[in-house]
Amino acid sequence: MTATDEWQPSAAVETIRARAEMLARIRQFFNRIGVLEVETPICSRYATTDPALESFSVRYTGPGAARGRDLYLHTSPEFAMKRLLAAGSGPIYQICKVFRNGEYGSRHNPEFSLLEWYRPGLDYHQLMDEVAQLINGLSGHPHTLEKVSYAALLAQHLDLDPHSADTARLRQCAITRGIPGAERLALENRDGWLDLLMSHLIEPRLGQGGMTFVYDYPASQAALARIRKESTPVAERFELYMEGIEIANGFQELTSAEEQRRRFKDDSHRRRESHQTAVPMDQNLLAALAAGLPDCSGVALGLDRLLLVLTGVADIRRVVTFDLNRA
Repeated sequence: MTATDEWQPSAAVETIRARAEMLARIRQFFNRIGVLEVETPICSRYATTDPALESFSVRYTGPGAARGRDLYLHTSPEFAMKRLLAAGSGPIYQICKVFRNGEYGSRHNPEFSLLEWYRPGLDYHQLMDEVAQLINGLSGHPHTLEKVSYAALLAQHLDLDPHSADTARLRQCAITRGIPGAERLALENRDGWLDLLMSHLIEPRLGQGGMTFVYDYPASQAALARIRKESTPVAERFELYMEGIEIANGFQELTSAEEQRRRFKDDSHRRRESHQTAVPMDQNLLAALAAGLPDCSGVALGLDRLLLVLTGVADIRRVVTFDLNRA
């Protein structure tokens, strides 16, 4: 790309039209099933504490902040949407831009489009079915559908039990299976090794020609999902893969303010240990959970990645009108 053609869109006109059609069909789908479209702020006083994500910060200098106040561009509308749920909104969805710092490449743009929705009264298995129904409608034909637990997936592909294998076993698996540089990595926890094994050895095989839902993750990877207490506790969450790409991430939502506060504190501790930027935990979300979040499931779906799969484009920069280097 030269300076003289930077003005041009990174997506072809037919892809821009395909995006418009996809958005129209999404709104028709939710209107038909009675899910309300909402908007929530992009800027917030609070940021995600998740150590895997970094927020963009902006400086507000208007009335009430003569010395300036830090605000954060949201990485997801999740916290604000849960406040609406706690206030009695009923089922809701949102299509919005979200922002994640440090992510750019063939499958990442730091600014991207997200579809997020919440369904009081539906469990996460029912929500998987609804996600599949939406995508089949958008593509115009039914996809093959596979559902497999995280434990069964690792047993099938790597002969590992993700709930009991220690870091030494996981590291040895990564080395034996030929992951480049695995022998030099100094990952200190099991989840780091599990993520490495998943991303290099399993994810590229998932959802080839269809949809693969992976569900019931290790409890240590719960994020904001509920943990099911059993002999081996699992996080009631799922991820959807199509053509080896993660498309969506869903939870049976955590409703306990006390447990959410504990997880925020644990995230903050991990951020300090890895010398990441300290961010304020969302007190408004905690107050909403304390007031009462209805039992619900929720999912975030990356629209740029979905469009990439549906159109057969190889690079996410070809499905956004202007990628980072042309913005």
